[in-house]
Amino acid sequence: MKYSRYIIPMLLMFTMAPAANAAKYETAIFAGGCFWCMEPPFSFLDGVKDVSAGYTGGKVENPTYEDVSAGYTGHYEAVRIIYDPAKVKYEKLLDIFWRNIDPTDAGGQFADRGTQYKTAIFYTTAAQKTAAEKSKDALGKSGKFKESIKTAVLPAAKFYPAENYHQDYAQKNKTHYDRYKVGSGRAGYLKKTWGKEESVNPKYKKPSDAELKSRLSPLQYNVTQKEGTERPFDNAYWNNHKDGIYVDVVTGEPLFSSKDKFDSGTGWPSFTKPIDKKMVKEKDDFKLLGKRTEVRSLYGDSHLGHVFEDGPEDKGGMRYCINSAALRFIPKEDMEKEGYGEYLKLFK
Repeated sequence: MKYSRYIIPMLLMFTMAPAANAAKYETAIFAGGCFWCMEPPFSFLDGVKDVSAGYTGGKVENPTYEDVSAGYTGHYEAVRIIYDPAKVKYEKLLDIFWRNIDPTDAGGQFADRGTQYKTAIFYTTAAQKTAAEKSKDALGKSGKFKESIKTAVLPAAKFYPAENYHQDYAQKNKTHYDRYKVGSGRAGYLKKTWGKEESVNPKYKKPSDAELKSRLSPLQYNVTQKEGTERPFDNAYWNNHKDGIYVDVVTGEPLFSSKDKFDSGTGWPSFTKPIDKKMVKEKDDFKLLGKRTEVRSLYGDSHLGHVFEDGPEDKGGMRYCINSAALRFIPKEDMEKEGYGEYLKLFK
């Protein structure tokens, strides 16, 4: 059985990725061991439309997770990336791929052993093949690794999306995913080999602690970095009714829209949902007597507030209770000049 995994004994439908527009999007396929760990590095990259976990390179049609785990199908666990080459180059995807695997391991990845966990780059075009081979050769000559690079460069085969419960696993099951990534040995290896993991979106890179202390107010620093809480009914945005978006005061990453803001009566800004659920992280919080769910920003890892299941039922029933001190409001009329023009569509 796969290290630290469990099998959910139920029938699940395949998750199909949205079809790529042939005139705009291209497809990249990478096998890097456990596909749970290979989705997140690409999922939030600007220019990536979709990332799906699945199986490829084998001889069995429509394989299940159990089939592939048994090792007889010849399939690799892999991720398929639909991306816009005008926004993100294939070479960038290759760089991210290398930084999330052990390319010298010929028998699997970390605690996951077997052919289904071997690494490979599946090229979909001649240009991708050239770029992949060039990238592999450069890595081998870089002196980064004492052993040779074992990752194969192969022509793309049919890709079969994995079961629904495998898709976006890191977001849907964060606690188990984090424990698995550490326990399998992947997290430690990547940190040792590449140092501190960098955001795949440098646009929202978190500043140093010294810079944060000089730039943020004491309240903003306490809330975002020390998980503090501001006073209700005595904060910047609890009663703000203007059109616009709310971004992380630390990094500027877009978090919430005024279109989803409502008066919860609590005295804090409340929203029914984030602009993009992938841009926030949820974490179990036991600091008070009961269990709560903390909300943090993806790239800045700023403490934002908490989410509760007592929001408007006709809007999904969720209430994201957020500290004003963790946010910066961008009025609708300023969004274009501040670099958030792509979110103006929210107000059409």
